[in-house]
Amino acid sequence: MTYDNTLKYLVEQYPEDFTRYLLASEVTDIQILKTELNQEPIRADSVTFLQTANQILHLEFQTLPASTPPLPLRMLDYWVRLYRQYNCDIEQVVIFLKPTTSEAVFVDQFTARNTTHRYRVIRIWEQDPEPLLLSPGLLPLATLARTDSPQSLLQQVAVQVSMIEEAATKQSISVCTQLLAGLVFEPELIRQFLRREDMRESAIYQEILQEGLQEGIEQGLEQGLEQGLEQGLEQGRQSELRLVIRLLTRRLGSINSQLQSRLQELSLAQLENLGEVLLDFASEADLMNWLNTIEN
Repeated sequence: MTYDNTLKYLVEQYPEDFTRYLLASEVTDIQILKTELNQEPIRADSVTFLQTANQILHLEFQTLPASTPPLPLRMLDYWVRLYRQYNCDIEQVVIFLKPTTSEAVFVDQFTARNTTHRYRVIRIWEQDPEPLLLSPGLLPLATLARTDSPQSLLQQVAVQVSMIEEAATKQSISVCTQLLAGLVFEPELIRQFLRREDMRESAIYQEILQEGLQEGIEQGLEQGLEQGLEQGLEQGRQSELRLVIRLLTRRLGSINSQLQSRLQELSLAQLENLGEVLLDFASEADLMNWLNTIEN
């Protein structure tokens, strides 16, 4: 979810950069479309309408190749819904973010009896970083690109981020870069080149932290006023817990069962506080010390 939200934000804020990189064309009259497609709702990662070309650019970002339903079937489903709704040419691109040897990242089509559907696949770790370094909206992806010297690449990206003149844009790109770089770099190395203060101050990171709470409250309200607030808050706590565990796993690796049990006992407010401070954790010991502090 963290990486999806980051990349959805980048595409919405910098659609020209992604269009130029993926379609090798200059397009300025771009309209961001709703990502919730018709019929039984499913939500795409990014849907952009290129008005002059009468074409839709549909992007899906995958950290891992595993998917339910399988990704090829999802891509066909997305295409059918988009084509039914907009009746125009659709360019679909799946961008895999994290290096893997899984054969699934080489699959670029859905095949069944009487049906074949193709789409583009980009394994970002195989891509030349140079085109990604030319546009602010693509800088975060550049940290995942092909290189013989990952640290030098990260430093190069950080330099490009520091050269962005507009302060709010620089902060947003810095945050997105740190979040995506976390897929392949250790937190300590990221801290050497990028400002950690940008993370807590950023709107996108706060949005990620609040998403779990909002999701739980909305589900509770849908089930009726009689259950309303109490159930909504509990579901919000559970959503926040799942989000915090995912962030901790990205940051520290697998969390042992004893620590997970202690996390289960935290209140919603404590989970929200943990979501803000976990960016500074470098090991499970830091998490344990924080838990000990709030229990004393």
